[in-house]
Amino acid sequence: MSKSKISINEINHAIMFGDLSNDQLNSVVQALKFARGRLTQATIWTMRLGDQVKFVNKQGRMETGSVTKIAKKYVTVKCGFTQWRVPANMLEKAA
Repeated sequence: MSKSKISINEINHAIMFGDLSNDQLNSVVQALKFARGRLTQATIWTMRLGDQVKFVNKQGRMETGSVTKIAKKYVTVKCGFTQWRVPANMLEKAA
């Protein structure tokens, strides 16, 4: 596969204003889901119980806590007295 430089803006423009068929748009959606799944798995593979992580909660505030459980797509994070079930792709390791 040839690696040509295509900017994200060009991709967005082609999706939003191009004349893609429904099948082509469905293909784009499936590719995005696949890529997101790979990112999730890559994040989970780097996590260990007890790791300090951070994420933005539903109210838009940054939360920091420790990993207590790791599942296929979600990680349970304990922040003080609260536990959050967070999608792995929303987590970052805390410094």
